Amino acid sequence: MSTKLGEVFDPAPQDLVLTILGAHLRPRDRTTVWSGGLVSLLVEFGFTPGAARVALTRLVQRDLLERVRDGRMVHYRLTDRAAAVLVDGDRRIFTVGTGVDPARGQWTVLWHAIPEEQRVARTRLVRRLRFLGFGPVQDGTWLAPRDRVAEVDALLADLGVTAHAGVLLGAPAGAGDFADFARRVWDLAALAARYEAFVAEFAPAREPVDDPRTAFHLRVRLIHVYRQFATLDPELPEDLVPAPPHRAAAVALFHDAYPVLAAPAQHHFDEAMKP
Repeated sequence: MSTKLGEVFDPAPQDLVLTILGAHLRPRDRTTVWSGGLVSLLVEFGFTPGAARVALTRLVQRDLLERVRDGRMVHYRLTDRAAAVLVDGDRRIFTVGTGVDPARGQWTVLWHAIPEEQRVARTRLVRRLRFLGFGPVQDGTWLAPRDRVAEVDALLADLGVTAHAGVLLGAPAGAGDFADFARRVWDLAALAARYEAFVAEFAPAREPVDDPRTAFHLRVRLIHVYRQFATLDPELPEDLVPAPPHRAAAVALFHDAYPVLAAPAQHHFDEAMKP
């Protein structure tokens, strides 16, 4: 099974904005960026100016960006919520495949029955659960290896849905093939194909790139594709299910290439932010 980069790099403009800001905006909680600069960067990735502006408006509506006016100029700043999401994202993205517990142990089960009037919170919960390594067992029931209780409790409280959810921590019983069950919860074949495709497509990214625009595009594509592994890879215990064959190579490639591209990519971002 093979996967082409074009199949895994097809970002929504809102997601791409967060990827760009997460990788290039420091400090995240105070710095403002020019709206025209963000629009121009999205246009470089193939979006129309209208689609780019709609994406920024929707990020404001989602409480991830806030508008800051400077005369006739419009700037944006990450909200506290967005900054916290990016910090959590960094923690997950930069530890994928670096600290996998090789032995099976405790598992976390979450179930919820969030009412329709809180569907926005339900959607956010699902997105964040996947980022924590959870997979869907059935509607409203999610499973993750290792003890995720503290993270889930904090997530439920943040979304205001604690009263509509429950969490269990335990170990699989001896009966039944739990490895086969795990393969039905997560698409491990597709995950392995994505790791293989990542290594094949981004191997040249280890080499320095002098052109700032080229470095920026490559670095954004690199992290946007790689961050999907935080959602797709549950990092199952290796005595239960072997690790994806190309995971270690993909992790090493990302950690080598990301800093190599940093300086010229940052230069292109900074230039775009000048009105």
